[in-house]
This record gives sequence, C-alpha cells and structure tokens, in this order.
Amino acid sequence: MDKIKIIGIDLGATNIRGAVVADEKISEIISRRIQTKGTEEQVLEDVYSLIDALIDKDIKAIGIGVPSVVDVKLGIVYDVIHIPSWKEVHLKELLETRYRIPVFVNNDANCFALGEHYFGKGKDAVDMIGLTIGTGLGAGVIINNHLYAGRNCGAGEFGMVDYLNHNYEYYSSGSFFQNVYGLNGEEVFKNAKNGDEHALKLYAELGKHLGNAIKMIMYTYDTELIILGGSVQLAFDFFEKAMWERIKTFEFPKSIEHLQIKTSALENSGILGAAALYYDAKE
Repeated sequence: MDKIKIIGIDLGATNIRGAVVADEKISEIISRRIQTKGTEEQVLEDVYSLIDALIDKDIKAIGIGVPSVVDVKLGIVYDVIHIPSWKEVHLKELLETRYRIPVFVNNDANCFALGEHYFGKGKDAVDMIGLTIGTGLGAGVIINNHLYAGRNCGAGEFGMVDYLNHNYEYYSSGSFFQNVYGLNGEEVFKNAKNGDEHALKLYAELGKHLGNAIKMIMYTYDTELIILGGSVQLAFDFFEKAMWERIKTFEFPKSIEHLQIKTSALENSGILGAAALYYDAKE
C-alpha cells in the first residue's frame, strides 16, 4: 500500500461513517445520521453529504460497505437492512457519475475481513476468514490474499446454513440467548462478568454451537486463520474453551493443528475495509 488517498465508508443501520485512508492511516471520522425511513433519494443525499465533506482533488477512489446483497461487478445493492426504500440502488454508477472517480461496493462483512487482512491481525495470512458475531453471523472470505465474494456477494454466508431446527446464525450469534431462552443478551453478558454460573453455562452452550459452525467452515475452506469481530467477541473468554472442545472433534486433526482463532483489535474495521476494496481490486 502507498499514500494513495481512498475514502472508506461504512453504511450502518442508523448512521453512515467515513474517513480518508492513506498509507495505513485514517483521518478524522465523519458520521452522519441517515434517514432510515426516507426515500431512496433522501438516503442518497445523506451519502452524498458525507462524501462531499471528505472529497478533495487528491482522492483516487471510494469504497463503501453496505449491509446487503451486492452485485459486486455492477455495484448494485439490493434490499439494504433497515433501509426499506433501498430495494435496488445502482450505487456504483450513481457515485461514479457524481464524483468521477472509481467506486467499489461490497457487503459489510466482506469489508470487515478485508480490513483485518490489510490493517489488522490478518496481515500475514494468505487465507483467512473474518467472522462477525453480533445479532447475526456474517463472514468474509480471503483466499490467496484476495477477497472471495462470489457472483452475488453471498460467499461466506455460513450463518444461513441449516443447523439443528434452524440455522447456524440462530444458535451461533448474539441472538442465541433470545432465540433459545428468551433472554436479553446484554443481561446475560453482564451476569457472566459477575460470575453468574447460569450465564456462564449459557455462554458455554453458545461456544459449543459456534465450535460446530467453525468445524463446518473448516470442512469448506480449510483456512489458517479465523478472526472474530462483532459484539460477541467481547465475551470470548466465556465461550472460548467450549468452542475449542467442539473444534477438536474435527475429523481430520492435522487440519486444525495450526488453525488460529483470534479476536479483532482493529478499530473502524468497516471503514478501513471499505477503503481496502480498492487495494484488493488493484493487486
């Protein structure tokens, strides 16, 4: 990477955040509220407002991560989570027409994986998985130092794979406590920090399910590194042991002998990863 200046944008459920990334450094982050219930054009104006505040003549490209399915080639986003009006938005075309520089659009989980690969704990990994564990279970896949997103940006949707009577996301994300036991995840986390035995047992159960999910991932990709992000990583100490107990039942022990599982320490991985879409496309 060099000192080329790229705008990285992370479009969330209620806010859009962006910054200029250059030479592995990030500028001051600008954040804007978005009109979640607004029209397609109103939300686009929120995006334009943020970019207008960051753009200058030295910016070479824009990368943007969105919580949706993306046609990566054409930069079309479909059915954006929490933004009902964004059913089919030709975001790449609209932004390139307005700003006259290359624009790269991808799923937010893929941007997380790229952020870790270029700026975080995945720098030295040729192959890795970035696994985001929050209210859902998302992932980005890096193969031979490049993001593998699939034709419809759907590669790595491990959470949607059938598991037990639902899918892996149902049991292996922060929603597990509500889904299975009708409990508030934040309350369970607080109780676990206070040493509550029942809460710790619930986290061990979550760890068992996550371990099974990771086994499925390993059977599919045989990767060398998995980096965990999202809110649930904060509770890693509560479920790590149970998770590894399940992983160690893997059918091919040699395949997991050198597997590393790390938690993310990267701040603003979404913004950095969005900027890294440019590097991934150019290398």
